Amino acid sequence: MKKIVLALVIAMPCAAFAQLSDSAQRVVRMQGTVNFRDVGGYKTTDGKQVVWGKVFRSADVSHLTDQDLLVLEQKHIHTVIDFRGVKEAAVAPDHLLPHTDYQLCPAGSDSLPGAAQMGEIIKSGNFLEKFYGNTQYLGARYKPLFQKLLTLPAGESIMYHCTGGRDRTGMATALFLYALGVPQSTIEADFTASNVYLMPMNAKMFKGMQQSTGLDEETIRKALELKPELLHSLFDAIKTKYGTVENFFEKELGVGEKERAILKQKYTAGI
Repeated sequence: MKKIVLALVIAMPCAAFAQLSDSAQRVVRMQGTVNFRDVGGYKTTDGKQVVWGKVFRSADVSHLTDQDLLVLEQKHIHTVIDFRGVKEAAVAPDHLLPHTDYQLCPAGSDSLPGAAQMGEIIKSGNFLEKFYGNTQYLGARYKPLFQKLLTLPAGESIMYHCTGGRDRTGMATALFLYALGVPQSTIEADFTASNVYLMPMNAKMFKGMQQSTGLDEETIRKALELKPELLHSLFDAIKTKYGTVENFFEKELGVGEKERAILKQKYTAGI
C-alpha cells in the first residue's frame, strides 16, 4: 500500500492527497481483481461524511477467488450492478456469492470499440472526450444503480463495476458523490485515482496495444489517462441537455429532491 500511495502522490500532486489519506482503509485487497474501493469517507459540503462500508466500486470480478467471496460476505455485498455490455459480460461472467441480486446494465456498452480498433481511435485523439460527453445512454445505464441505492436494506452493501472499473464505473461514482454533495475536487480525485490503482492492469494492456497498433507506450498512456476534464465533459453535456444536473437526476434517474434527501440520509452521517 505504501508503494501505491507514493506512486499516486507523484502522479497526481494537486488533487489526490485527500483521496490518498485514507487509501489503506479505502482499497479492498482482493486476489482476483483490482481497483476495488470503498466509496465512503469523503466529506460533503454540508459538513457530513459519506458512510464507510456501504458502497463499493471495482474492476472486472469474474476471477474472484473463494477468499474474495468471503470478503464480499463480510462486507454484506449481495447486490451487484454490472455496467458491461451483453457480450462483454458473457465472455467473463461475474463470480459472486450465491443468491446475489445481480443486474446487468449494458446501455451503450455493446457499441464500445474493441482492442483492434483502438489504434485508430487513439490517433483521433478525442475518443474519451466524446464518450464522456455522450448523454444518450446515461439514464438507462445508471438508473438501476440509483434505484437500488434508494431501496438497499440497512444491513446490506452494494458494489458496481465494469471491466476496468474506471470509465463507466467512474461516471457512476461521480454521479453518486455529486448527489450526496461531495465537492467537485474530491469527486475528481477519486476518479483520477484509477490511473494508479490500475497500473498493473494498464501495464499489460499498454504492452499489448503497442504490439497491435505500433504506437509507443507514452502515446497510449496519455490518450487513455483519466483526467478531471473528462468529468467536466460529462457534467457540461448533462447541463447542456437538461439545464441542470438536478434536472437530469430527476428525469433520467428517478431521483428528485425527495430521493436526494433519502440518499443523503442513507449514505451520509455527521462527523
